[in-house]
Amino acid sequence: MARRHDPERRQRIIDAAIGVVAARGVAGLSHRAVAAAADVPLGSTTYHFATLDDLLVAALEQVNAGWLADFGRWADGLDGDVPAADDVLRLVADTLAGDRTRVELEYELYLAALRHPRLRPLAADCLDEMARLLARRTGDLPTARALVAFADGLMLQHLLTGRPFEPDALREGLTAALV
Repeated sequence: MARRHDPERRQRIIDAAIGVVAARGVAGLSHRAVAAAADVPLGSTTYHFATLDDLLVAALEQVNAGWLADFGRWADGLDGDVPAADDVLRLVADTLAGDRTRVELEYELYLAALRHPRLRPLAADCLDEMARLLARRTGDLPTARALVAFADGLMLQHLLTGRPFEPDALREGLTAALV
């Protein structure tokens, strides 16, 4: 039987892995699950990605690229006349608005770095790039890193608790805490 030429197979496998993680979490990721989702033979997944960590790296790289593109557009649209805290609260509110499936997936892969050391540099690089993009607005990297950490913490807490995001209450609390 002739081998079928399928130049998009690797990308379909990555997309399927992202879909599996979105549906089942990192714990549900397997070559078999990805092969079924991508509609490819099991051997194709192991041909392109020898280990699940290889597949997780590719998935996190793709998810990070999408997140950073969106974050970069947000950072480019910042108004220097608005307090940075308000900008961050708007980012969090916009990110958490509506369907949270995408942001839950992003955090699922991001937090997988706790158990998969090969993912840590990718997670760290993403945070560094976010801080670099935001530093164009704040004027300095330490402030930008603090704002990224603040946004990260807010999003994670709201995803975990399911509480509604209330920017006015957070702004008041943040103002009081920083006095």
